[in-house]
Amino acid sequence: MTEDYYPSVSPIKAGLTCRCPRCGEGRLFDGFLTVAGACEICELDLSAQDSGDGPAVFVILILGFVIVGLALWTEVAFTPPLWVHMALWPPAILLGALAMLRPLKATLIALQFHHKAKEHNAFD
Repeated sequence: MTEDYYPSVSPIKAGLTCRCPRCGEGRLFDGFLTVAGACEICELDLSAQDSGDGPAVFVILILGFVIVGLALWTEVAFTPPLWVHMALWPPAILLGALAMLRPLKATLIALQFHHKAKEHNAFD
């Protein structure tokens, strides 16, 4: 099948739903963060896809901004003891990072496909 056969898929939609960037239907991941070898629907070779450190950087920056803001607001508004901060923020950071990492990685891979970013014969 040619590339023209597949309808245009929004890279943001494909990324946030963790679907294939070409057909928008097949699963992008085999495990939690392990990219599948190929799409089960359109057979796009995904084995060479690597989003690098981009998703982790975005998670750190976005989550850091949100958690620090919430911690400062909590401190100013309620002045809780230190143990409350220790009970609130580490689980929030862990859950937030786990929730954000997979869709951000998928979105960066979908954006690479959409913009035809190639490195080492990727997406051929």
